[in-house]
Amino acid sequence: MQAFPIARAAIAGLALVFIGSCDQVSVGGSGFQTKYAVARDALENGHYDRAKRQYLVLIKDAGPLAPRLQLEYAHAELRSGNYSEAANIANSLARSQTGEARAAALSVQGTAQHELGLQLLAQGNNAAGKENLTAAQSALAEVLKTNPDLDPIGSMAGRLASIKVRLAAL
Repeated sequence: MQAFPIARAAIAGLALVFIGSCDQVSVGGSGFQTKYAVARDALENGHYDRAKRQYLVLIKDAGPLAPRLQLEYAHAELRSGNYSEAANIANSLARSQTGEARAAALSVQGTAQHELGLQLLAQGNNAAGKENLTAAQSALAEVLKTNPDLDPIGSMAGRLASIKVRLAAL
């Protein structure tokens, strides 16, 4: 199952808000929007290592925009297959955010934990795999309950259904 459509929808929505807010918030240093565009372009074009490096630089000077950039950084980790790191970053963000920002973080967390759980099960680590699938189920269920608009094509609901079936079989 591909990890990206669910998190991409949540991140894309926040990215549009983010780009507009760059004009309204003073961030450290000139060229912030340009640097952000470079990071975002790298993310969208599969240059995940470059995107991660750019996001880490931007986060340092982002001020109130840091949580949004951290979420995009977590998304870059997810897309590069570093599911554990993506889940950890997104989980930390989800604990500190509310509303749609929390739901977006939970969508990345749930997607990452689902993929990590599947990896662990394939490696024979059933306990850790089940733990990650259970956490993914909880995260995605909350997103669908509180912000169903973050799943416009139903991929998150499909992922949640897949998780439920897999957990029932364990």
